[in-house]
Amino acid sequence: LLNNGEMFSYDNWSVILTRILCDVVPTRCKDFNQIENDWKIVLPKACNRKDCMKHFVEAMDSYEAMLDVKYASQLKRFYNFKDVKDFAATLRGNYEHTPENAKHIILIRHPAAVINSVLKYDVKDQSAKNDNQYYFDDLLEKDQLCEALLNLYRDSLKKNKCLVLDNSLRESTVGQLRGHTLENKWKIYNEIKKVGFQNIIVASFNHMTRVGDVFIEELKERGEDFNKFWAFSELVESFDPDGKPNIKEVPIGLRKCKQMGIKNVIIEFDLVYPSIDYNIFTTKFITDLMVERLKWARENLSPDSKILFNFRDFPKAMAVKRKETLKIVKTIANLAKDARPFGFIYEDPFGNWLPDEIAEFTSIVRKKMNNADWKEGHLLAHIHEQYSLADSTQLECLANGATGIWASLCKVGAFLGHASSSVTLMNLIRFGNKQVLNQYNCTYLRTAAQVVTEITTGIRPDNMQPVYGDRALDAVFGVDTIGDDKEFNMAKFFGVEPVMRITPLASTEMIIKRLTKLFGEDSQFNQSIALNMKEKMLEDLRNNRKEEYMSPVGLAMLFDRSGGKLTPEMCTVVSDVEATEAHHKILMKQVKEEWDEWDIRDGVQDDKVNYDAFYNGFMSAYFSCYRCEETTKALKALDMDANGQVDWNEFALYLKWALRQYPEIDTRDKLIDVAFRKGLIPAMQDEIIQASAS
Repeated sequence: LLNNGEMFSYDNWSVILTRILCDVVPTRCKDFNQIENDWKIVLPKACNRKDCMKHFVEAMDSYEAMLDVKYASQLKRFYNFKDVKDFAATLRGNYEHTPENAKHIILIRHPAAVINSVLKYDVKDQSAKNDNQYYFDDLLEKDQLCEALLNLYRDSLKKNKCLVLDNSLRESTVGQLRGHTLENKWKIYNEIKKVGFQNIIVASFNHMTRVGDVFIEELKERGEDFNKFWAFSELVESFDPDGKPNIKEVPIGLRKCKQMGIKNVIIEFDLVYPSIDYNIFTTKFITDLMVERLKWARENLSPDSKILFNFRDFPKAMAVKRKETLKIVKTIANLAKDARPFGFIYEDPFGNWLPDEIAEFTSIVRKKMNNADWKEGHLLAHIHEQYSLADSTQLECLANGATGIWASLCKVGAFLGHASSSVTLMNLIRFGNKQVLNQYNCTYLRTAAQVVTEITTGIRPDNMQPVYGDRALDAVFGVDTIGDDKEFNMAKFFGVEPVMRITPLASTEMIIKRLTKLFGEDSQFNQSIALNMKEKMLEDLRNNRKEEYMSPVGLAMLFDRSGGKLTPEMCTVVSDVEATEAHHKILMKQVKEEWDEWDIRDGVQDDKVNYDAFYNGFMSAYFSCYRCEETTKALKALDMDANGQVDWNEFALYLKWALRQYPEIDTRDKLIDVAFRKGLIPAMQDEIIQASAS
């Protein structure tokens, strides 16, 4: 920016440099009027860039400007806002989206993006170089600032090393109806190991013996590496009824860590808890106790013990007690290097806050740590779900100074879950992040998340769950309709061929590919039949008939109803599809038992019945005359291999389709009725019409 200073008016220099001053200068300045006076000296209109840089560096050594509301009246003159409320709203991202405000907001919130765009900017009209209005209008019109902002955001995600503190053994069981058994914990642990996470939370201790305690003993017996294990502990064991902290004894979490050989610990505390007396539990009290816990851990757990402090109510604390929160950060950050903890972690425990808000809080804490020359200190985020913002918020944290996350492989957790490591890491990968690819076995993330979900809940993840849901990799439209080869392909990344989602929006090529994939090559699988299938899907919708066409059964039925003739391969594939619901299995068994009674009448039980037996056993209620020509043609339509008999697999295709489409079927009679009326008879009619036409 300074190297291209001729592009800015004098007023713009004040805006930009004051913004930088407000963000990064390490010491507090109590008098903003003094800043203004200093700038009049530092930035005379005639000063050159070299002198300006010199004065600016000197100023940074002696000032710290906080963007608090109480300073708005002094600062607002730099940004031309109408009043103090307007300025304060802008600082909180709560501004009116007008073109005029956009210029100021970009300056206030994203100075780095302005710098990047300026370095590439070429002013064609030299007479307009110092015209503030022209400059920003031109940049905005060209979308150059927007591009710079986008690149700045994505680059930060691309370069983030993202330390993962895995919480699959703990988070996935919080708030669930089923806890983890010892066997469950071992299965989850093995999935974590396959992904390659090197920091794993194994327990949250209390006075009772939990399953986690026994699990840790078994980990020890099997010789697992305890250097990568973490456990939770409270900063204060308990508080008296009047809110006074009880610090007479070391918290049980720390004591159990010592007992069980866990040397890495997460120490948690709250800054806005209603029942705590913060007149006693002051900022100094907290920081003194944190230092004491650090010393205890390194004396009793291990000299190289890694300690993280968790701001358990981080967003609210930053909103209502920002000064106190940042004082804690600053005090710990300014400890001697060998006395500092591993870093801080924080969470949005209820998923109530907006991504921009958490991002701002994260950025402020990160700057405090960096200002204390603690850039290696970790800052890990954990975001709970409530309003579908968790994953976005977690990415915002990583883009604004967080060095990693603490999360489970899957979203299952307290409330509606949380932002999982599998989804977050896949977002980083699609932005081109090579760091996480080198650290973790990312191609296994999808499988691991599925396994952990099923272990915890007893069921597979929701089909539409991003990244690891069964339909997350579906191809929805034609292959060539969206994107190009340069775009990230998640299915390809996981080594999975995407399932063609067959809907009226699917291309004919997708339909043909899906037919061939499921049932092999066949001359019937061509553009003409695919087009008919698309038309049949639209016809179903117009007739209020909601069908499923993705499964082998559903696609085979659509093919049949669209004028195709079911192939023996279709029957073979569909015969391997088992009914999943318990009552569906019972219904299929009942029909099969009746089938077997007719099958044995020819002296051989071979899952085949002749036309006469099939008509008398199942078909007579729908076709009144066995010898009628239409009935004969209909039976031939069902006889796919033209051997004069009806095969059980041929009939079962329609039964399974009926159960899949109409899961509310609860009796054997209803099953046969739906199979005939909605499946067999329409297919038979198509065959009769085609035979008559020929």
